[in-house]
This record gives sequence, structure tokens and C-alpha cells, in this order.
Amino acid sequence: MNAPNDLAMKNEDVLRFELEVFKHEHRDLDQAIEALVEKGTADQLTIRRLKKQKLQLKDKIALIEDRLLPDIIA
Repeated sequence: MNAPNDLAMKNEDVLRFELEVFKHEHRDLDQAIEALVEKGTADQLTIRRLKKQKLQLKDKIALIEDRLLPDIIA
């Protein structure tokens, strides 16, 4: 069992904190990608890697948001 990454084992406060950290990192990556593209000096591999990191953060954010706000069908 991978306890540090198991969302079920973390309390709501920890999840909310992690959510804010991941959202901040996601925004930072977005700004970094935009700056590299505008500057035109970055190679495509670097930009692709940053976009992949950004996508991984987006997936983590979605998982945490689903955990904090589960879909309830009434």
C-alpha cells in the first residue's frame, strides 16, 4: 500500500492544502511555458516536458477535487 499517495488516507485539510499547492504549481508551469514560447529560445523537447508535467498536475488536481467534492446523485 502506498500510504503517502493514497487519497483515502489523507484528511480533508491536507487535501485542501495539497490542492492549493498543485494549483499554484500548475499556474507557474503555464506561465513558464508561455514565456518560453514567446521568447522563442526553448527547444520543443523542453516545452513538451513542461506540458507533460502540467498535465500530470491537472490530473492530481482533478483527483483531489473529486475526493473533496464527490458526485452525489440525488
